[in-house]
Amino acid sequence: MATLRVPVTSHDHIRGSQDAPVTLVEYGDYECPYCGAAQPVIDQIQERFSREVRLVFRHFPLAEMHPHAAPAAETAEFAGANGLFWSMHDALYANQRRLSVPLMISLAASLNLSTVALRDALANGLYAGKVRADFIGGVRSGVNGTPTFFINGARYDDPNGVFGLGEAIDRMLPATTR
Repeated sequence: MATLRVPVTSHDHIRGSQDAPVTLVEYGDYECPYCGAAQPVIDQIQERFSREVRLVFRHFPLAEMHPHAAPAAETAEFAGANGLFWSMHDALYANQRRLSVPLMISLAASLNLSTVALRDALANGLYAGKVRADFIGGVRSGVNGTPTFFINGARYDDPNGVFGLGEAIDRMLPATTR
């Protein structure tokens, strides 16, 4: 079984309590239709397990198949540098089928972020290193597609896919709360 090789740190994007007994790490791609389909399930999990689960999102853009995935990840990082990672993350997935750099600029404007600064950041690859580091960490952890999930450091491989995550988390809770 594959394990998470890069531990969760303060440099990660975390939604939920730092003290949550379950950590769910997602390696995702903003242009991947399977990642987009998983987002409502992830939202339900976060609502259902609000105190028990913390979500960590890491970038794994499959750039050869999804040409807007890397710029979208960099746009999310730009927003994150301004305290708005999760707002941009949600906006990118909500507009997944229309992803383009002009759309990303528009989303930045809707979040009151500097569009000029975003254009410069994308042109200069200011956040490309962070995206690349997430990707390399994913490769080291055995990620080979998106979305890929790890629950408390163990890769989640279930025939039910994302739809079995809630049950898997339920099974983890008794062991983690003892």
